[in-house]
Amino acid sequence: MRLILLPTLVIITILLMSSCADQSKANDTQIEQFAAVTDSLPDPLAAGWEGQPVCEILEENHALRILKCTFPPGVGHEKHYHAPHVGYTLAGSRFRITDQKGTREVNVPTGSKFANKDTTWHEVLNIGDSTASFLIIEYR
Repeated sequence: MRLILLPTLVIITILLMSSCADQSKANDTQIEQFAAVTDSLPDPLAAGWEGQPVCEILEENHALRILKCTFPPGVGHEKHYHAPHVGYTLAGSRFRITDQKGTREVNVPTGSKFANKDTTWHEVLNIGDSTASFLIIEYR
């Protein structure tokens, strides 16, 4: 029985080690991608629209940062990155969004929620006729 069990344990150990090595490589790739994005683009607070800020800090501590971002009609948010975050639409509108998927126009309804566990970039423009505002909660 021990002769059969030992090779099985060795195989399981090798598979686990291989899985950990693959996860480590994936984490290294994510860190490299994060560094490439964050080194070349501003975060949402630093990015604005035509030199004017569109976001303000409501709360910031060791665990999270809460931003409120406001976009009157014709105002956008220049290309920037987001750390992992969740968001809530306080007041919606219609937006033109450009990100790694391309450019599209979307209606963002009041009360909608969104989340992204990865570091992402985008730029937006409020093409609607009403002022939109969002809460963005970033994890530290």
